[in-house]
Formats: sequence, structure tokens, C-alpha cells
Amino acid sequence: MRILFIASETFPLAKVGGLADVTSSLAIALRNIGHELYLILPKYGSIKTPAQDIQGKDSGKVGTISFMGYSEPVNLKKTMLKGKIPVYLVENQRYFGVEEIYGQGELERFLFFSLIIPDIISRLDFCPDIIHCHDWHTALTPLWLKKARIGLPCIFTIHNLAYQGSFDQQFLQRSGLSSIWHKYIPADAPRPSLNFMSQGILLADLVTTVSPTYASGILTPQYGERLEPLLNYRRNELYGILNGIDYDEYNPATDPSLERNYDSTTIETRAHNKLALQRKGGLPQNTDIPLLGMVSRLDEQKGIDLLLQAIDRFIAETRAQLVILGEGREHYHKLLAEAALKYPERLSVFIANDARLARLIYSGCDIFLMPSRFEPCGLGQMIAMRYGAVPAVRHTGGLADTVKDIAEKNGNGFVFQNYAVREMMEAIKRAEESFYQRTEWQNLMRRNMELDFSWKASASKYEEVYLRARNARQT
Repeated sequence: MRILFIASETFPLAKVGGLADVTSSLAIALRNIGHELYLILPKYGSIKTPAQDIQGKDSGKVGTISFMGYSEPVNLKKTMLKGKIPVYLVENQRYFGVEEIYGQGELERFLFFSLIIPDIISRLDFCPDIIHCHDWHTALTPLWLKKARIGLPCIFTIHNLAYQGSFDQQFLQRSGLSSIWHKYIPADAPRPSLNFMSQGILLADLVTTVSPTYASGILTPQYGERLEPLLNYRRNELYGILNGIDYDEYNPATDPSLERNYDSTTIETRAHNKLALQRKGGLPQNTDIPLLGMVSRLDEQKGIDLLLQAIDRFIAETRAQLVILGEGREHYHKLLAEAALKYPERLSVFIANDARLARLIYSGCDIFLMPSRFEPCGLGQMIAMRYGAVPAVRHTGGLADTVKDIAEKNGNGFVFQNYAVREMMEAIKRAEESFYQRTEWQNLMRRNMELDFSWKASASKYEEVYLRARNARQT
């Protein structure tokens, strides 16, 4: 099949979070099982990759689009993802010329992006069999495809339901969406909310999300983010497919970011990365002290408030060190920096988006901490296990699908159920106690490194969803 991804991010061209990793690695995995993959992405000002003009129809000139009172010129460039997958980069100075992907003007930016997709598809030198849209930024694409009478099967994947592209009545009127907002919604369906996400949920042929447990959770008020009526309406067309990671990209045996490379048969060598991480963080260098790591967006979803509440107990009740890397809310930046100053020999905080340092944390920490309030899938715990770290996580979403408590058969980590300081601390202390059982701990690290969190199984499940959508259109 010819599969066309529509996305706001893909690694390495444009990356803010895990969405970029998923779109690139899933595309590669689908290509590896025999499909033709293509991507459409805005050409942000931050994308410096050389790109060629499109040859053929209009030489890459999509034309001029009337949008919110302006005539907007749109051009199309082409580059390759890892030398294998064509990526079409959409040029427009007003909406895509900025360096930032998200933030100010994002509603207009991604409304414009989705609006021009039908024109771009009509100018491609191939006809896709499947269009696969990723998260709220592309959720209006099914709407514009229907308006343009392009009858291609469209899949919509929810990567994080909490981010919906919400707006008010004023934006609905100003954007021109008011005349079309309810036009294609089935008569028996709940009315769409004032956000992009609701249209993708209601109008895509099939809807997927990024783990089985999250797919079940978002049908409930606890995790449905007020969209559970729409999701329950589509529950028979909703599939939870676990994300994977790219095993070539995340490979401790070849990763150039590490102090020392290793694999599951040379796991003792991993200690060099721990010492390098301690040195980088200004912590005492001692391989006999358990070292916890976090690579995370610094916000409520990721459990940063829970961690801050627990810091004093963590210092008092364990001997462990903790290294944190991430960016997010300024409030958390300040509180974490203050905690690091208070406990300089136990806590190191890097307020940054640093891919190289993230790899050193995965390869150097003993315990990888993810105390998430909710987690649609999570890639960090899978990457950490690939690099030999043992996860300590809350039982939610994709964390529940990938980490089993050590007390269970085939357990691979330390799990706590409720979002509470006491339970998180119990999991951390159990992990610390296990760390000192060195032979058993090394065996656990080795087993985790040999687990398979690649895209192989999940790519086949997406293939099944694509076939289901295509066959439904043909009947």
C-alpha cells in the first residue's frame, strides 16, 4: 500500500517530543514490511535540511490559497527521511516560517496546514491508498478531504488526548469554520466540541491511539478529557496499538552519544556511562550508589508535582542520586533548580532539550523514573530498558502495557498504582533494595535489554487497520 502520513513533527527534521520519534520510526517500520511511505510536514524555519523543488506538476508550486483574509502562496519541497522515505515540506512564510513548531499562532498554523492538504494530494505524482493523520494538529484533514470530495480512507491517531487544539466561538467565526463545522457529522453522533481533535475522532474512517490501556481509559471520564462521548460513539472503530522504538536509532552498542558502548553480553561496561553521568551532573562518582534518571517534559502530566512533593522524603529515606533532564513550565524549572541547590550531592537538574544528554541518562542511570499522572504510551521506559535501566513507573496507559512489577512473573520493573507520594516512594525504595542485590539486578538489566519493544508487531497491527479501512471503502 501507498501510505501518506500527515504530521506536525518527524525526527530528525522537526522534533519537540515523542510524536516526532513515532512518525519517523513507524514510517520506517511500515516500509520494512513492504509498504510505500510518504510524509507531509510543514517546512518550519528551524528545518535547515536541503530540499529540492518538486518536479512535474507545477514544479512544486501549489498556488495561492485564500485564508483568513490573506492570499497565501504555498510551495512544496521534497527531501528524504533517512535516505529512504520521501518527505514533502510545505512552504509558507507567514505560518511555517517561524522557528517554533507550537505556541503562539498554532491554531491558525495547523488549520492552514490541514486546509491545504487536499490541494497538495492532487499535485502529488502518486495516489495514496491510505492517509494517516497524527494528533490534533492534523485532525481537521478528514473534514477538508470530505469537502474536496477526495474519497481516500483516512486514519486518525490520538497521541495525547489532553492536547486538542481548542478554540472559542470567535475563532470559529473568524476562521470560516462555522459554515462547515457540523456539515459532515453523522446525524446520530454527539456534537463536536470546539477543538480540532473532535473532528478527527468523528470523521476519520478509523481511530487509533498509542496503547491498549490508553484506548480503554479514554472511554471513561477519568481519562477522556471531556471527549469520551465522542470516543464511545466511535468505540467500535477505536484501536489501541502500542508504540514501538527504532532499534537502530536507540542501540547502546552503536550509539555515539555514550561514554562507552555495550550490549547485554557486556553490561559491566555500562558502569562507565554511569560515572560519566555522575560527573556531568556534578554528583559524587560512585557506582555503588543507585542513580535514578528522568527525561521528561516538566509538567503535571509527567508527575513533576508528585516528585517535588517527595524530594525531601527521597533525600531522607534513600541513598540514591537523581538526574533530571527536561523543559516545561517555568514554575517547575524554578522549584527543581531550588531543590538541586538544596541537595547538590544528590540531585542534578538540566533544564534543556538535549538529545545527547538524554542518551547518557538512559545508559547511565540504574532506575528510570516515570511517575506519570497519565501516559498515553511513553517511549522513555522502552528506551531505558533497551539501554539496561530498570523502570519505576505508575500503572497507567502505555506504562501499564510495557512494565510489569518485579513481584509478578516476568516482571521487569517497579510499579505503583495510585498517584500518591507514599506509593511512589515505596516503589523507589523497593528498586533501591533490589539494586543492592547485584547479581539479580544485573540479570534484570540484561533481561530488559533483550526485550523486544521494536515496531515489528505494532507495524503489522497498523497494516491490519489500514486494510480494514480500505476494504470498508470498497464495499
